[in-house]
Amino acid sequence: MTIGVPENEVFAAADAVLARGERPTVERVRLELGRGSPARVGGLLDQWWVRLAERLNGATRLPTLPTEVAEAFVAVWQQSIYLARCVAEQALTEQRQVMIAEHERVAAREEQAREDAGLARQLATTAQAAQQVSETRLTDLELLLEQRVKQIQDLQHQRDSILRERGDTQQRNQILHRELRELQLNTQQELQALRLKAEEERVAQEVYVRSVEDRAHREVDRAREEGKRTITQLKIVGNQLEQLQQRIEELQTALGQALQNSAAQQARGDTLEQQLAQLRSSPFSERQTRAKKKRESKPSK
Repeated sequence: MTIGVPENEVFAAADAVLARGERPTVERVRLELGRGSPARVGGLLDQWWVRLAERLNGATRLPTLPTEVAEAFVAVWQQSIYLARCVAEQALTEQRQVMIAEHERVAAREEQAREDAGLARQLATTAQAAQQVSETRLTDLELLLEQRVKQIQDLQHQRDSILRERGDTQQRNQILHRELRELQLNTQQELQALRLKAEEERVAQEVYVRSVEDRAHREVDRAREEGKRTITQLKIVGNQLEQLQQRIEELQTALGQALQNSAAQQARGDTLEQQLAQLRSSPFSERQTRAKKKRESKPSK
């Protein structure tokens, strides 16, 4: 499996750089290739310098030359080797610097990555804590909303009960009014009948008294006894009239108490309706609507 740029291409690029009269370095060879990592090119460049020395050593094996020419050629060759070694050492130094810089850059990136990871973990922890607080607050608000809904339902039940009681009271009041009117009418009729009867008896008594005045004294005692009986009957009739009047007063008192109870229940019903309207207009009603929509929008498990 290929692990990088081939070494023959790196060697050819280094030869091309050297042929231009420039010193082969990692960056120049990479620029010549147009690709390759610094580590791969640097390692192959070291091999190229070794092979360059071998190629130069092989070039010294020449046929026999005159002494002056051979000495001059050897001096030039030794000078070339020295220069090549200097160039190689400088290249190695630059390569080491590049490797050190690359190592520092990688270390800096790793440190930055660790810091970013720590910050991300911290942000994630903070976000989880905020989410837990939000969920707790939402749960509390939902519980409070359920309590308010229950209160509203209780108030509605109380209002309905009061309305029913008020309706029953109004019906009882109507019945009492009818009974009172009937009783007043019956009482008036009875009073009228008693008055007529008393008037008739009085008239009859007067006629009777006038008719018996001429009778003998023995009839006087009997007439007196009959008068006493008549007076007793009149007293009985008077007592009956007083009892009827007392009954009328009791019924009027009961009617007034019933009217007061009806007014109190009416005021209580109005107060509960106002409280219900305030609760419906409070922000909890809006939250209830939103919570209800949210529950309806959630997919059933």
